[in-house]
Amino acid sequence: MATLKSGSVFPARSRRLGRTLLASSLLAAVAVVTGDPVRLLGQTPEQRYGDWARPGFRPQEYEFRRNRIIDGLRATGGGLLLVPSSDGLTHGETFRQLEDFWYLTGLEVVQSMLVLDAERGLATLFMPQRDPRFENPGRRNDFPGRPLLDDYQLRGIGGADDYRDIAELEGFLRERLGSSPLLRVNAGSSGPVPNPVVPLIGSLDPTASLIRRLRDDYPEVEIVNAFDIIARLRMVKTPAEIMRMRRAAAATMAGIRAAAALVRPGVDERTLQGEFERACREAGSQSIPFTPIIKSGPNSLWPWRVLAAHYDRRNRALQDGDLVILDVGCEVNGYVSDVGRTFPANGTFTEIQREKLLVSTRAAEAIIAAVRPGVTLRELTEVAYDAIPDEEEPYMQTPSFFGHHIGLSSGDPALLDEPLAPGMVFTVEPWYYNHDIGVSVFVEEVVLVTEDGAEVLTVALPRDPDVLEALVP
Repeated sequence: MATLKSGSVFPARSRRLGRTLLASSLLAAVAVVTGDPVRLLGQTPEQRYGDWARPGFRPQEYEFRRNRIIDGLRATGGGLLLVPSSDGLTHGETFRQLEDFWYLTGLEVVQSMLVLDAERGLATLFMPQRDPRFENPGRRNDFPGRPLLDDYQLRGIGGADDYRDIAELEGFLRERLGSSPLLRVNAGSSGPVPNPVVPLIGSLDPTASLIRRLRDDYPEVEIVNAFDIIARLRMVKTPAEIMRMRRAAAATMAGIRAAAALVRPGVDERTLQGEFERACREAGSQSIPFTPIIKSGPNSLWPWRVLAAHYDRRNRALQDGDLVILDVGCEVNGYVSDVGRTFPANGTFTEIQREKLLVSTRAAEAIIAAVRPGVTLRELTEVAYDAIPDEEEPYMQTPSFFGHHIGLSSGDPALLDEPLAPGMVFTVEPWYYNHDIGVSVFVEEVVLVTEDGAEVLTVALPRDPDVLEALVP
């Protein structure tokens, strides 16, 4: 049998291995006695929800929102409203919660369901015992685990009335639906709840998937759309929400100014996009709510879906005489902004470019001047048409009052015939696409309805052609 020479490295390794095994045994024994599994060898300490999650609003604000929704359910027939969370699946992007769930709980948990019970006046949150994103038995060192259901600090954030294991949801529904066979979901728009069909190519979105599953599991139950109830509440922003939207607007304006400072012939659209995003994040934006729409010359004449149809189409180099349009936004603490401006690539609008830009800006100004509590979005559409010369109307974007509500998204829920009320925030964006002369121009403002009119949250970024020229070096 071979023997080891004195001073060999192997005895040292053996001693270290022995010490490691001894330490492991001792830690295992401690874990058994104390019930503390995180001290096992190769297991890093658990991460708690509160270690990283940034606080949202006060629990009282979420409770107020839920109670208002329950009031709306009671006034329209009662039932149970199901509000799903995101499934948490990712291809590397940063997690963002589904909006209604986030709005009513403030939580970034996954694979969960909020149930608002109109009959009992209760909000019950069903969620997993543990966060599946933090679990990987083969990689305990870098997947530390995260408890959810039994994390009482987490429970204090959204302040629901009861918390239960997601595995209990189906039994809960069958029990409650026996006495109150009415389910509610937010179908995403007004009208009857659709009957989703699984596409041959692609997949259902979370809401459609929920509706399909409910119809399969509870064929005898009536499923009613809760969109109008939720929209009426989300359309009116609280002071705390408006504060976040002001910050998002400020970050967006900073990004536009930074990008405009790089506008010149030879610079490509993607460079401007990168500068916009850099400046937004420098101004406090955690995320970009939609891919910035930056388009120049012939690209400016087409909507983003056309431009995005090809991998490298949205990277045109600016040329002398071009117009470059920025339709962009930032997100701050979950709330977004959506702002637009048009710049001359060489720093000077031509006479025809300036004329058409004024068609857009004057329409925007007319709409903003007409904003006040009690006016409807449909009425604002008529105001816009009155401000547009008849010969220019074929070239103007026409749907929904030339704008859209914003908040947690750049397409917040809205009801066109709902009278405006203080706290509503929406954009005014009269697009102009004239393929006949090859000119497209655009301005977009963020408008807050006040007690007696409107406040433009993006007023610090002028829309006057002379000022826009001055922003280009």
